[in-house]
Amino acid sequence: MARSLDGLVLAPVADQAAGQVGTRTRFTYHEEDGAVWAEYAGGDVVRGRLVGTRSGDRLDFRYVQLVQDGTTSSGHCVSTVVELPDGRVRLEETWEWESRPGSGTSVVEQPAE
Repeated sequence: MARSLDGLVLAPVADQAAGQVGTRTRFTYHEEDGAVWAEYAGGDVVRGRLVGTRSGDRLDFRYVQLVQDGTTSSGHCVSTVVELPDGRVRLEETWEWESRPGSGTSVVEQPAE
């Protein structure tokens, strides 16, 4: 199992569609006893939260967010935790909105210092 996510700040490697998470969004992760949660904000996202579980290198969580135009959305995501050769952490994600149509894949990782 890759190292703990607790205290890590992760960022998307590419922009998604307008009104969604983008490269200016930052996620601050927490982890304890198989539970994971994070706060996120930046770019079009005013405030977001995610909460779920970790089993080995698999995360399964729900997320909710408020974007700049005042709308809210929620969805489900399954991620694989990958430790990069330089020691940084990457999450390879498959997600789907539950409050509106849409699904996709994304990658978030620790920014290079």
